[in-house]
Amino acid sequence: MYSKKFVKLKIFILVGAFAIVLALSATCSLFAGASVAFAESYFSEGKSAYLIDSATGTVLYARNEKARLPIASMVKIMTSLLTFEAVERGDVSLDDDVAVSDLAASMGGSQVFLDAGTTHKLDDLLKTVIVASANDSCVALAEHISGSVSAFVARMNERAKELGMNDTSFKNCTGLPAAESFSCAQDVAKMFGELIKHPHYFEHAKVWLEDYMHPDGRATSITNTNKLVRFYNGCDGGKTGYTGEAKFCLAATAKRDGMRVIAVIIGASGSKERNAAVSGMFDFAFANYSNATLVKSGELIDNSIEVIGGKKADLNVTVSKDVSQLMSRKEQAEFELKYELEKKVKAPVKAGDVVGKALLVKNGEIISETDVVAAEDVKAMSLYDAIERIGRRWGIG
Repeated sequence: MYSKKFVKLKIFILVGAFAIVLALSATCSLFAGASVAFAESYFSEGKSAYLIDSATGTVLYARNEKARLPIASMVKIMTSLLTFEAVERGDVSLDDDVAVSDLAASMGGSQVFLDAGTTHKLDDLLKTVIVASANDSCVALAEHISGSVSAFVARMNERAKELGMNDTSFKNCTGLPAAESFSCAQDVAKMFGELIKHPHYFEHAKVWLEDYMHPDGRATSITNTNKLVRFYNGCDGGKTGYTGEAKFCLAATAKRDGMRVIAVIIGASGSKERNAAVSGMFDFAFANYSNATLVKSGELIDNSIEVIGGKKADLNVTVSKDVSQLMSRKEQAEFELKYELEKKVKAPVKAGDVVGKALLVKNGEIISETDVVAAEDVKAMSLYDAIERIGRRWGIG
């Protein structure tokens, strides 16, 4: 059983003058050269909209978020995700030479005009997918990773199920029009949230304009389809989409002051309206919420645990992951961080061993639980250690 050692952490969100200044600041940045309709366009723009805090998954805004709709090139979010995961597993390498088939070279729509029979570095092709939504690169990657496009698409649907994307069906790896191909704003946010867990993604997502060099020396200029990476402060990634059926779509992420959010719009009437709606959602999130980290993983907490039979008498502990909480900037509720720890542990102890829990409590209700773990190794005491410890107690030696 755990003994309860409570450490109370009171967090008050400043209101009054600070909130007014913050709101005015956000308003000024949002409405410079724009109307109120611009800021609130996400309330009505498009067929569905969704806004979440990335760290906690807290839904900040939702409208028709489960409606099954075509999502055009936002399908490539899954294509990119599976590519990164294949690299992570060691199935392929970013430095692989990828052969371009006749099928890949024949793809229409957005492309970088790959020639059949040529080879390109996997990471270079991945960049063109993320930056320029290149359909030919998507097919080349799919064939390289899974052997065929059909096998790759099957894996796309398997991964969607694993992520709980229950309103999604992929029919290709590009997002080109296909019968019974659909997703929803909520599912798009899920797969995009997985994609941005890969740090290398952001190296490509931030590219604005670049020449893609082909093996024969010719260059194809690629421009980021997500204009917000240049024109919205804090936006560092996203995926656009457009077909006549899907209309204008965008999933994007932005980060300010340690808070990252994800916004999705499906079926907007135009590219400007799509960008305005996502910008409006970003501004709404940053003006009204903050993500406070109460304790960081690796940071020693103010409690230690007695070690029985160890080279050290006390064990330093930490949390297994950051304890963070999304809070409304107008919120005045009090949060408490409570620790329930083992009374004693027996050596040997390894760093990472679970020795208790950290409970985040709001108004008496547990909001979240996080493991408390050993922050260090403590080896078992040897006979020599025991004799030496007894000697120190008696003042010998």
